[in-house]
Amino acid sequence: MKSRASTILITTAVSFSLLAIGCGGGGGDSAPAADTAGGETAAQQGPMGTASISGTINFTGTAPEPVRLNVDRECADLNNGDPVYSEAVVVNDGTLQWAFVYVSEGVTGEYSPPAEAVVIDQDGCKYAPHVLGVQTNQTIRVVNSDPLLHNIHAMPEANRSFNFGMPNVGEREQRFPLEEVMVPIKCDVHPWMGAYAGVVSHPFYDVSGADGSFSITGLPAGTYTVTMWHETYGAQSMEVTVGDGESVTTDFTVDAASAMSATS
Repeated sequence: MKSRASTILITTAVSFSLLAIGCGGGGGDSAPAADTAGGETAAQQGPMGTASISGTINFTGTAPEPVRLNVDRECADLNNGDPVYSEAVVVNDGTLQWAFVYVSEGVTGEYSPPAEAVVIDQDGCKYAPHVLGVQTNQTIRVVNSDPLLHNIHAMPEANRSFNFGMPNVGEREQRFPLEEVMVPIKCDVHPWMGAYAGVVSHPFYDVSGADGSFSITGLPAGTYTVTMWHETYGAQSMEVTVGDGESVTTDFTVDAASAMSATS
């Protein structure tokens, strides 16, 4: 579930100046290097199973019109002048994209973070993906694919915040050691840029795709609470029981009238 314009030349002196401004250098939200799992006792791998829970995030009512973002000239050039739209509400054929779906209760055991990193890219002055899931202490690879300054500012409550500038194409790494659903992420240089990270301590989560579908696999037999979260339409939960080798379909329904507050 995942053309460039002229390259901008930035001298070293200007780069440091922009970082100090764009990143709120020295501010209370900024943090040094990523939290790491070093020094912690390696977790025993929790039980995996053969059950699965899948479904669709259905959308009822009149879907809002796509919101065109007012991007600056540099970012418009990176998109070849094409319109750039908010991803706060993306409805396709009566289904809702970008909902984070996870098992919120019922998981037992401890799960080591995957060796593979989760990637969030700054591409065309938008975050890709708009919503991502990550395990606690799993590496998050932050990429800047744009030849211009971005800063990535994560604003968790349980975890330590981070706020750093990326003045050109490149990448950095971060981790979240604590569960938190959800962590807002923004760019202070380009205020329309926004994303969310769902941080859980196990691998039983997914993000709804363009067709509204999600799938959570590898579950041991048991009874679980499955929660759906969306930035505009809030959260819903339901209890699901699955047996070994069983695949259960669990659909959520969101109504247009239930919107909380649209964000870009």
